[in-house]
Amino acid sequence: MRKLILLIVAGLAVGAVFGHLMMSVPGYWLIRVGDTSVQTSFWFGLVLLLGAFLVLHFALRLLTGLLRPVGSFRTWNSRARHRRAMKRTVYGLVALTEGRWKKAEKALVGAAGDSSTPLVNYLSAALAAHYQGHHEKSQEHLNQAQLTTDGADTAIGLMQAQLMIDRQQPEEALAILSRLDKKLTNHPQVLKLLKQVHLSVNDWEGLRRLIPRLAAQKLIAQQAREQLEFKAYRELIIFEAKNPTNIERVRGLWADMPDYLRGNTELIVLYTEALLQANEEPIAERLLNHSLDNHWDARLVKRYGLINVDAARQLAKAETWLQERPNDPELLLACGRLSLRTGQWEKALEYFEASQRQRPNGEVCAELARLYASLGEHNKSQLYYRHSVDMLAKSLPSLPQPSDANDSKESEAKKAVKKSA
Repeated sequence: MRKLILLIVAGLAVGAVFGHLMMSVPGYWLIRVGDTSVQTSFWFGLVLLLGAFLVLHFALRLLTGLLRPVGSFRTWNSRARHRRAMKRTVYGLVALTEGRWKKAEKALVGAAGDSSTPLVNYLSAALAAHYQGHHEKSQEHLNQAQLTTDGADTAIGLMQAQLMIDRQQPEEALAILSRLDKKLTNHPQVLKLLKQVHLSVNDWEGLRRLIPRLAAQKLIAQQAREQLEFKAYRELIIFEAKNPTNIERVRGLWADMPDYLRGNTELIVLYTEALLQANEEPIAERLLNHSLDNHWDARLVKRYGLINVDAARQLAKAETWLQERPNDPELLLACGRLSLRTGQWEKALEYFEASQRQRPNGEVCAELARLYASLGEHNKSQLYYRHSVDMLAKSLPSLPQPSDANDSKESEAKKAVKKSA
């Protein structure tokens, strides 16, 4: 009751104020359109404007209320389509995992139009088509993925590269990965796939340059890195050493090689052989000299005895090693050969015979036979020649010989005679 009285009083007050204003503030509205004009008082025109505003306001609200069901239906329909697309996408991914490629491709492509993640649909559909052997269709799905999703170049490129690798097309995969590598330096998956491709095409130079980047990103274990680096440098040295004119390239590889690989005997031997083929004996001799001081190996000792740079100096160096290893048969053989180069025949005989005593060897016997023949001691020469032949024969496979066949025939003849008797 009090509120009603207050409202009535307030309304009377407002009416009084407006009445006073209408009496004290005269004015009029004049609206002229062409030859027609309309004139009214200021306050009456103001009331008309207020009424027009209220009518327009309620009309718009009514129109919004009429259109709202249509918008609600569209929203509901869109959500329903997205739910159906999600279900079909999940079904397609499950089918892809289970190896039902055809059903997976159909479901994924069919749901892509209404899916909130069309990139996933088309990439998975491309994979399903690839597994069916439909390579052109697979590429079409990848192209569609490119059109539907901006900023997906990396994902699509990686998928293309992986599919090319699976199709045994490493050159195409390498081209795609090289382009991605320029765009995305040190991307982990790009580096992993590059390693796989370099290995598949025996691109040892590319692999050699890639390994430090893999290690920097911690994408390769230390043991695997060492194995790959060893293989890469070995294959590169073997390939370049086929042509003696490529010796600078071989020397560059040796200079770039990690320190731990320069102590590898097999690589030292390969590098030494390359230097000798290029007539760089002094460098090869220094390399072997340094290597044997730090890492003793029979193969390096043998090669040292065959190099002819400064025989007297080489023999003196070998004899210093002999003080530490007096019973090393390979070192004794090397000392004997270096003694021959210096013309010390008796010393060479002593070294060869000492080597033979430590480890009987056909190669040492041949050296002794040749030296004794040159000294005119033919009996000893023939003896060592026989020893060398016998040792060589022991390493031959066991195969039938004419004497075995004759013995077999004699045995059969004796059996026949006994039978007839």
